Amino acid sequence: MSTLKGPAIFLAQFAGTEAPFDSLHNITRWAGKLGYKGVQIPTWEASLIDLERAASSKDYCDELRAVCAANGVEITELSTHLQGQLVAVHPAYDELFDGFAPETVRGNPTARQQWAVNQLLLAAKASQNLGLKAHVTFSGALLWHTIYPWPQRPSGLVETGFAELAARWLPILDAFDRAGVDLCYEIHPGEDLHDGVTFERFLEATGHHPRCHILYDPSHFVLQQLDYLQFIDIYHERIRMFHVKDAEFNPNGRSGVYGGYQGWKERPGRFRSLGDGQIDFGAIFSKLAQYGFDGWAVLEWECCLKHPEDGAREGVDFINQHMIRTTDKAFDDFAGSGTDDAANRRILGLN
Repeated sequence: MSTLKGPAIFLAQFAGTEAPFDSLHNITRWAGKLGYKGVQIPTWEASLIDLERAASSKDYCDELRAVCAANGVEITELSTHLQGQLVAVHPAYDELFDGFAPETVRGNPTARQQWAVNQLLLAAKASQNLGLKAHVTFSGALLWHTIYPWPQRPSGLVETGFAELAARWLPILDAFDRAGVDLCYEIHPGEDLHDGVTFERFLEATGHHPRCHILYDPSHFVLQQLDYLQFIDIYHERIRMFHVKDAEFNPNGRSGVYGGYQGWKERPGRFRSLGDGQIDFGAIFSKLAQYGFDGWAVLEWECCLKHPEDGAREGVDFINQHMIRTTDKAFDDFAGSGTDDAANRRILGLN
């Protein structure tokens, strides 16, 4: 069985305008000094990567890899979370999501969607040029405003929504297939792909596309009160990426899963830094090892209390302590008596 790789860190929550977070060289040097071995790069951060150039130039991609290698890390995957969100946007969210797109397409949902699709096509080529095997994105949402069935959803609405979502993503999935890269959807509230059932609906609508896969992040399942360990048992064959992120759920007499429109500090469900929440990562790493997951363990820092740099520093040791180097031998091999078909038949009383 293979061994999970790590620790790695998703750079989206750290990239900024001040050193050491203002360039790929500076931020990877910071990550490498902390002890990280890999970085997941958000493609919307122009200070870290020029996506169009990466899609067209292997030489440029070699330069990016060299910068990372000089600082002791490698690129684990690219991310298009923000662009993927814009592949499917219900009109109710147009103004809110316009901020994810360049000014030239804001206020124009058709142009914004075309821009987003092109970003995903570029990401497929860039991932190929970088020699990567997986990519992470969001699915977007056409149905999220109907998540609670009141008023009653009309017959066929869900099927129509997933058919349209699949139609928008199939050309992108095909592009990733040509590039030899798995497209992993982060299963996330706010997306039409937010739990196992919705992923299955989408997978069926895409004809069980061979590049349609999952980024597993247990924190989003805690906030939904979904069994995050059984999820691995059910979907391990489709899990290609892993965000190591903690969370807690503390319901009370005033608020539960929906959170009462409160801020993150006041909500019953909160994201926390690694080790500060309720997730059983020992069990998660064990299950991933059991099923031979050989991807990266990527820290995603999101916490309403702890400083991000403290969370990043503590995350290295946390992930290292949970890594499992899988064995190629059975613990009781010392007591083995070899293979003898005749003896086996005698033991079974078959002679």
